[in-house]
Amino acid sequence: MLIQSVKNIFSAKGLVMLSVVSLLSIQGKAQQGFLKADGKKIVDEKGHNVLLRGMGLGGWMLQEGYMLHVNNDSRQYRIRERLEELMGPAETKEFYDTWLANGTRKIDVDSMKRWGFNSIRLPMHYNLYTLPIEKEPVKGQNTWLDKGFKMTDDLLAWCKANHMYLILDLHATPGGQGNDLNISDRNPDNPSLWDSEANQQKMIALWRKLADRYKNEPNIAGYDIINEPNFGFDDPVNDKNGLHEKTNAPLRKLMVEITAAIREVDKKHIIIIEGNGWGNNYNGILPTWDKNMVLSFHKYWNYNDQKSVEHIVKTRDQYNVPVWLGETGENSNVWLTEAIGLLEKNNIGWALWPLKKMGNNNPIEIPSNLNYNDVANYLNTGKHKPKESNVYSGTMELATYAKLENAIIHHDVIDAIFRQPHTTATKPFKANKVKNGTVINAVDYDLGRNGFAYFDTDTADYHVSTGKYGKGNNGHVYRNDGVDIAKDSTEYNSYFVDDIEKGEWLQYTVKAITPGAYSVKLKVAAAADDGKISFSVNGVAQTVAVPSTGGFKKWQSITIKNVKLKAGSNKIKVYADMGGYNFKSLEFDKGK
Repeated sequence: MLIQSVKNIFSAKGLVMLSVVSLLSIQGKAQQGFLKADGKKIVDEKGHNVLLRGMGLGGWMLQEGYMLHVNNDSRQYRIRERLEELMGPAETKEFYDTWLANGTRKIDVDSMKRWGFNSIRLPMHYNLYTLPIEKEPVKGQNTWLDKGFKMTDDLLAWCKANHMYLILDLHATPGGQGNDLNISDRNPDNPSLWDSEANQQKMIALWRKLADRYKNEPNIAGYDIINEPNFGFDDPVNDKNGLHEKTNAPLRKLMVEITAAIREVDKKHIIIIEGNGWGNNYNGILPTWDKNMVLSFHKYWNYNDQKSVEHIVKTRDQYNVPVWLGETGENSNVWLTEAIGLLEKNNIGWALWPLKKMGNNNPIEIPSNLNYNDVANYLNTGKHKPKESNVYSGTMELATYAKLENAIIHHDVIDAIFRQPHTTATKPFKANKVKNGTVINAVDYDLGRNGFAYFDTDTADYHVSTGKYGKGNNGHVYRNDGVDIAKDSTEYNSYFVDDIEKGEWLQYTVKAITPGAYSVKLKVAAAADDGKISFSVNGVAQTVAVPSTGGFKKWQSITIKNVKLKAGSNKIKVYADMGGYNFKSLEFDKGK
């Protein structure tokens, strides 16, 4: 995976509907034994079709800078070097050891299984398994490191305990596999993978070592042997990322050699290959050279119509080989729901990216802290150098927040992944039990698709298709729908809906503990007096004007009287006849 600004892929707990539960149950039962390629399908040992629903552990073994809010000089090795300059090597090592210990644990795998995932993609950094060629005591030999193998063994054991599959993905290769440097933690001062026979031989040896270690492990789904190669072989100046490469001869040659090394010790596991140009350019690579092979492609920021996957569907048909979407995500809930619906309609398994990072468009968000914010700001700007003690405090607190129980779980993202692709039904975001004095936060509108739980005019980022960046939730906090949400800096852990446009609306499912008539106070803020709201309950609407409150953060309540709530469930809709205001909460006042 890579930073959004530099990547340009050309094609790129809640109630669940009974049918979805049944489907997931069938999938779980079908996951028995080694997987293999069978024509255009991935099947288990009983011949059952297996649709991989997975998550990539990006940012664990390999930190990409954007995941840490570091966007300047943001390769992992450079971030580490710069932290050493700020707080010393011992303290930096302690941070990285804590990060690796906390980033993925059994509780994470248990949670993923409970949410609905049946597989995990592990993005591996080669330097956790073997030394770089520049540090080998004996040139041409391989020093094996216990750290990476132990981490992989532990992850596999957790997957086995949950009846999940694990895909091994070599994300950072010896020397680095492309010119998008952050992906593979590449140091351009040293020979790349493609410029060094020694790096290629080390990569081949690593895959042979991994295959020999895991050859009898049926919970290993396959070996994703090289992540997102992006290198211009024929025209390194004008096509440095290999988007238009015609032959891809060095890439094919290396993948064939790796396959041969794996097959010396492991005849059973699927081998997954990726094309050039961030995993999508297969020119010159096909046909496949092994009977148990799967093609991977990656998909980001384009439309989720049939056209967006037609190239890979045609390739699947032409070469009679299964395909798998090894990376996708980094977008709004709308986009995720669309993408997963499209993929599953085409019997294409998927792995989202990533499980955790400092951000809200993935299942788990690692929260920041004030000291770390200062560290990131300094790394990005070179200004306001933080004290050594603050650097240590900030980074260690961040590593502590990487534990699932200390992080933020985005259940809206999980709902968008597993429930929403299969239904237009909505469900409450929170219990919303109403009695006298109840306050419901505006940001706690229902869970569900755009147009059913809410309506927003800018819902996702399709810039690869449109050439224009979409924003989705413009504030990038609290939730990951199209609804724009901002954090209230004057009140702890408080959020409100902003940038409200004409025609947008929010739905709230509430349960009246005490039925009857209420007055409902809507807390709003506006700089002008042209806003207007239609407030409806169970289809009965009232309209109220939004006055100027003196600014977008100066809150005032407007009252809607005689709102009748029946016993049990009620549907409330707050509709913007005219936008231009912010919306913070609904307060229910009985008998007024």
